[in-house]
Amino acid sequence: MELRQLEYLVAVADEGGFTRAATALHVAQPGVSAQIRQLERDLGQPLFDRSGRTVRLTEAGEAVLPYARAALEAVAGARLAVQELTGLLRGRVAIGTVTSLGTDMNLPGLLAGFHERHPGVEITLAEDTSDRLLGGVQDGRYDLAFAGLAGRAPEGIGTQVVIDTALVAAVAHGDELAGRASVRLRTLEGRPLIVLPPGTGIRTAVDAGCAAAGFRPRVAFEAGNPEVLALLAEQGLGVALLPAALAASRPGLHALTVTRPALRSRLVLAWRVASASPAARAFTRHARAFLAGDGVTRSEARDRR
Repeated sequence: MELRQLEYLVAVADEGGFTRAATALHVAQPGVSAQIRQLERDLGQPLFDRSGRTVRLTEAGEAVLPYARAALEAVAGARLAVQELTGLLRGRVAIGTVTSLGTDMNLPGLLAGFHERHPGVEITLAEDTSDRLLGGVQDGRYDLAFAGLAGRAPEGIGTQVVIDTALVAAVAHGDELAGRASVRLRTLEGRPLIVLPPGTGIRTAVDAGCAAAGFRPRVAFEAGNPEVLALLAEQGLGVALLPAALAASRPGLHALTVTRPALRSRLVLAWRVASASPAARAFTRHARAFLAGDGVTRSEARDRR
């Protein structure tokens, strides 16, 4: 078993095919296929199901994949540890973020500040939903992530709160609820709700709150951008559940405090506690110090998760 074979295994699993993996690795596709076949012979089990239009991991492949990732991370960590001791911090930091984080904090400033201090570290940034971001931190696809979190963090993940915001029920001024200052969550049972899609921190908070109140929400509209939710509510199409700051900024909406239970959602910086590379540890230290300073636009925070 060779490290190159494990690298190819991880690439094929992540890219979803041999050709895409070869492109990502800048090698010939037949070489990737040959090395995977050799690894399968060594292990005595097929690692990929090639029978369909897409390549999928077999049960054996699913079992081997975490160990392959760990082996590659260990080798990379050993190299980076030596570089860190000599003062030449290099490597790669993969960062995930919810959509439109830039409106909540100075993300470009955070990245630029780290790059200035550690120009030898490659930084990548990708957007996704909160649940996939947190899962990516757990399995190593991301070193850190800015994600929405409604409850406790998954096991093995450290967090620092960036924004903690109340969620309100926002309606058009012509709605029958517009004359009230607050509303019990149970009162919204059966009403058309306008919310973010599953997998986002706000949606998780809404679903958990409705379950605690004893009903299942009637979701009429879903959109990935909270601004779109606000626009739909302004047209009288339902009740939008939004961060309080966003609702307050829309003159066409009336915001009601939600009670019994109150709804809150948090945006957090999340990182993997164990097996972090020196570059990832350095970025975590940098990010936490940045957030402790003036890196968050708190007065205009519109938690888009």
